[in-house]
Amino acid sequence: MMTNVLIIGATGSVGQTTRNYFLDNTNDNLTLMSRHPQRLNIDDTREKVIQGDVTDQTIMSEALKGQDVVFATLSGNLAKMADSIVKAMDKSDVKRLLFITSMGIYNEIPASIGAGGNLSSNPMLQTYRNAADIIEASDLNYTVIRPGWFDNSNDIDYEITHKGEPFGGHDVSIKSIANLVVRLAHDSKLGSRDSLGINRK
Repeated sequence: MMTNVLIIGATGSVGQTTRNYFLDNTNDNLTLMSRHPQRLNIDDTREKVIQGDVTDQTIMSEALKGQDVVFATLSGNLAKMADSIVKAMDKSDVKRLLFITSMGIYNEIPASIGAGGNLSSNPMLQTYRNAADIIEASDLNYTVIRPGWFDNSNDIDYEITHKGEPFGGHDVSIKSIANLVVRLAHDSKLGSRDSLGINRK
């Protein structure tokens, strides 16, 4: 089965690794959205590029045409970006949103792993939490993904926790995040309207 996937934030570390994982492990078609697409060396047979800002509704409506899944891995004012993505998806017929936030946004990290990573002691996480709140209030088929600290090791070895459960571990490989995103993109029931923590087993 071939899926059309829009990757927003395609030039970041998670975006690049996930894009390569899609190319290597699926026959999906990818639309790469970036503010700096000149950094992308694309495979013309399966990829196209859209330059622009996620907060621009005109560009978003163009980017969403024909897509099955939206994967967003962004930094900056995430709440503003999430709001724009949800609005644009509501206007289009695209329902499946996979959105990267961070562990700690629900104060779910236990002391044994390091409670200092929780929102209650790390106000920088507030924009991630606000973004998650906006997405969870939408009627989209969303999955919020909350990774631990990510690294570039080559393992695909992870466990998933759900919203309301304590977070399972401190770190995770970007490759593990990419593996989860590809699974979610191909199974609309997996993680549906849920928030998944991901950490190395």
